[in-house]
Amino acid sequence: MRSLMKHALLLIAAGIMIYPLLWMVASSFRPNDLIFREAGLVISQVDWNNYPNGWDALSEPFSKYLMNSAVLVLGCILGNLVSCSMAAYAFARLEFKFKKIMFVLMLMTIMLPIHVIIVPQYVMFSQIGWVNTFWPIIVPKLLATDGFFIFLMIQFIRGIPKDMDEAARIDGAGHPRIFLQVILPLMVPALATTAIFTFIWTWSDFFTSLIYLTNPSNYTVQVALNAFVDSTGESNWGALFAMSIVTLVPVFLAFLFGQKYLVKGIATTGIK
Repeated sequence: MRSLMKHALLLIAAGIMIYPLLWMVASSFRPNDLIFREAGLVISQVDWNNYPNGWDALSEPFSKYLMNSAVLVLGCILGNLVSCSMAAYAFARLEFKFKKIMFVLMLMTIMLPIHVIIVPQYVMFSQIGWVNTFWPIIVPKLLATDGFFIFLMIQFIRGIPKDMDEAARIDGAGHPRIFLQVILPLMVPALATTAIFTFIWTWSDFFTSLIYLTNPSNYTVQVALNAFVDSTGESNWGALFAMSIVTLVPVFLAFLFGQKYLVKGIATTGIK
C-alpha cells in the first residue's frame, strides 16, 4: 500500500510537471482565438496551418535559424571538448607554479554569473568588430572558460590510475602522447557528458545570443522565437507554439540518446 501511494504521488507530480509541455503541444494545433480560451488538452478545432505559417512567418525560413543554432552549438561543443580536456589534464597530471591558486580561481568562475562579465565582454568584442557574429560565443569556449566542465574532467582523470601514465612514459611517451593516446580514449564518458550539456545549454541560451546577434539573418532559434511575440498584443501564438515544439525536438533527442552517457559520466567523476 505504501509503495502504491508513493508511485501514485510520483505520477501526479510527473503529470503536473509535464502538463505545460502537453498544453503547448495541443495549443500548437489550435487556432489563435482558441488557444487561451481552452485550458485543457482536448482540441476542439484543429488548425494544421500553424506549423507551415510559423516556418515562414519571419524574415527568414525557420530552417535558417535552426542552421544558425546548429553551427553555434557545434563550435561550442568542439571548443569545450578540446580546451576543457587539455586544461583538466594539466590540473590533474602536471605540476606547475601557482597551480593551487589557479585551480581555486577556476572553481570561482563556476560561481560567477554571466551578467557580471557580459558588459566588459561586449565592449571588448565590439571594439574588435565581432558583434553580430558567432565569434563572441564560440571563441570563449576555445579558451576553457567553462569551469564546470574542467572540474568534471579533472575528477574523471584523477580516477584513472597513474600507473598507465608511468607505463607510457617508460615507453618514451611525453605529455602530449600520454594525453592523446592514454587519457583521452578513457575520457569518453566525461567528454560525452560535456558535449551533451554544452549542446543543451547552448541550444537553449537566449540571453547571450540576444546580446550579440542583432541581424535577423544571424538569429538563433531562441531569439527567433522571441520575434514571434509582438508588444502590441498581435502575437501569432499558434505559430510560436508550433516552432517551439520544433525547437524542443533536438533537445529531447539529446536527452533520449545521451541519457546513459550523462549518468555514466557524472557517476564516474565523483560529482554528487
